[in-house]
Formats: sequence, structure tokens, C-alpha cells
Amino acid sequence: VFLASFATASEARKIHMAVATFSQSVLPMVVAQEKGYFREEDLEVELILMTASVANMALLGGNVDFISSGPSVVGAIARGAPLKFVFLCFNRPMHWLYAKPEIKDVKGLKGKKIGVSAIGASTQFLVQEILKRHGLDSARDVTILGVGTTANRYAALQSGTIDATNLTPPFNFRAQESGLRELVAFVKEDYLTEPAGAIVVRENLFQSDPLLMEKFIRGTLKGLLYVRQNRAGTTPILARLMKIQEEMAAKIYDLVLPGLTMDGTINAELQKKVLEFVFKVQGIKEPAVAEKIYDFAPVRKIRVDLDARKWKPLP
Repeated sequence: VFLASFATASEARKIHMAVATFSQSVLPMVVAQEKGYFREEDLEVELILMTASVANMALLGGNVDFISSGPSVVGAIARGAPLKFVFLCFNRPMHWLYAKPEIKDVKGLKGKKIGVSAIGASTQFLVQEILKRHGLDSARDVTILGVGTTANRYAALQSGTIDATNLTPPFNFRAQESGLRELVAFVKEDYLTEPAGAIVVRENLFQSDPLLMEKFIRGTLKGLLYVRQNRAGTTPILARLMKIQEEMAAKIYDLVLPGLTMDGTINAELQKKVLEFVFKVQGIKEPAVAEKIYDFAPVRKIRVDLDARKWKPLP
């Protein structure tokens, strides 16, 4: 388990949040720490790297205060887990489908091997949806393999073990530079929706400690607004987070900005669209009831208050 700990004042309350990756998906939380927004709330935040399934169990068991997960939590809530989404940083998947250079388009993947992180992972379902949109049957026309991390998938594509895979920054840039072909930018496809960089809480937090939830959401919202409005200030933070050069971080910023929510929420129409997509790809039979999954009332109240105080992020 890797830890990213952000020290604040000694009287601050220590908070644990499980995250799947130290990448742009948790950038608003990291910006909130570096710009002092959590410190203003007397919070000391520690991000703990966990897989989605472990994170879900950790939250349910009270071992962490918040998690930043996506589709796996939607499925868990639909099946009865007492959890709620209260904030969303991104509503588009931050992946790019790359293939060997001789493969010209998605239809050219017929008969080929496609790598995903793991069989059953959300990226497998996203890839299957892309194939379907281009007239391919994922069960009959291609072979989908679980290959592991982005680094492993990139290496497998380079070595020819697989013919295509989904990549996240900075590996999509490396793929481009090495002559591999981009087939699909997930973030640009309206039919692909996936919550990422979320704040998910136990439902009982609304009654047991609403002030903690409000403090954490307010700090994160300020971080998100800073990211949206300050490219120059965000880029070096992203570079440190991902341990990359600032020039690369700037490219990533420009690529992922279209998928960033305006204020940590999504409207009712998009909520329905996201849930219908996730329910479909995960084979969930229950009706997709948004109120069971999302509660954006706290962040909307906080946004109204920030606007009333004319709060703006400083450079």
C-alpha cells in the first residue's frame, strides 16, 4: 500500500481517503491540499492507494473516511451497499485506445487481441461498447485479455503480445511518439460515460458527521475550481503528483479538461445516462434510480455559499 500524506497544522483532524491511482483523477484533492483549502477546514488528508474492491470494503468497514472510486461503487450501491456519491471530478473516462500502426481503425481490430487491465474491469466494458459501436462482437470478433497495469499493457502492445489496448497519461503520449496509432479518445465520445475522481461516503455520515462531509467537499470543490481556472498553477502540481515533467503535465491537463465537471456535480439527465451505461455494461438488472446513487445537495449548497461570498481561487 502506498501513501500520500499531506501534513497540516497539529490540531487538524486526520482523514483517510482511498484512491485507485495517483493521477489526474484525484487532482482536485491534491490541489486542495497544496493550496491550503483543506488546512482552512482543519483537515489533514492522507490518500491511500487501494484497488476499487478493497476500497469499497474499507469504506464499508469504517477503515477509511472517503473513497474515490467509480463504476464499481455504482454496482455495489445498486446491490444494496449503503454508500453515496456526493462529488464527481470527472464524468468521462480518461483513456485512449491505441493499436499497432498497421491497424487503421476500430474495424481493423477484427481477429486481434485487445488488452485491458483485468477481465471484468470497467475498461473491458468500455472497450466492448466501442467495438459494438463499430459493428464488432467482443465475444466473437476479438480476444480480450487481462494484462494488468497501464505500464504492463503498454509494454505488451510494444512487444506485439497484444494488438491494441487502452492507455492513460502519460503512456498515451509515449505510444504516439513510438508510432502506435490512436483509434479512440474515450473522453471525446459522448456515448462513453464513467464517473471518476469521486467522493463516496457511507450513507450514515449524513447523520453522524455532516460537518466533516461539508468540510471535505468544500475543500475539494475549491480545488476543482482552481484546476478549471488556473492551468499555469495546476500544471506543476500535476507534474509532482504523477512524477513527470511539467511539459507532459501541461499536455495531460489539456487532454483531460473536457472531462472535468463544472462544480463536482452532474445534472439529472447525465446522471441517468451514466447509470444506464454502467448498469448495462455490468449486467445490473435493478432499475437505475439516481437518488439511490447520488446526493449532490451538500456540494450545491456549498457552491451557492461560495458564490454568495464571491470566492475565487487565487493564482
